[in-house]
Amino acid sequence: MKTLIGFYYGLHHLAREMAKFGVVGAVAYVVDVGVFNLVLIGLHQNAVVAKIVSVLVATLVAYAGNRQWTFRHRHRSAPVRELALFFLLNSIGLGIAVACVSVSHYVLGFTSPVSDNIAANVVGLALGTTFRFWSYRRWVFTTTPAGEPRPRQVTPPR
Repeated sequence: MKTLIGFYYGLHHLAREMAKFGVVGAVAYVVDVGVFNLVLIGLHQNAVVAKIVSVLVATLVAYAGNRQWTFRHRHRSAPVRELALFFLLNSIGLGIAVACVSVSHYVLGFTSPVSDNIAANVVGLALGTTFRFWSYRRWVFTTTPAGEPRPRQVTPPR
């Protein structure tokens, strides 16, 4: 019975992290689109420059949201290390989405804008987001090291 209760609390904790991760991702997406259009239209820059700037700003917003809210209860390592890993893993997640579009477009021959959007913004986004959540939990926002108390840990009733 004790293991079942522990499993329930672990699953509940995972669901809360996933929900927070989704909210942070949605905010970062809005920032990405907003900054992209601000730089493209408001500052009259080309689309590539606008996308680079918007992705950098959105990635910083996502890092801050995940560090301060989603994974705030997890062990904090060196901030520079965390941020560098966050950018690296975020880039791999982006690569997953690009790979989905490439396979759909160039291998399978689905070349319509609808197909490209499904490959990039449905399949690629889902796979990339799954990878990001798993990898951030695994390597960026690690668990508390053994021997240290876990802050804000919910303990099952006895």
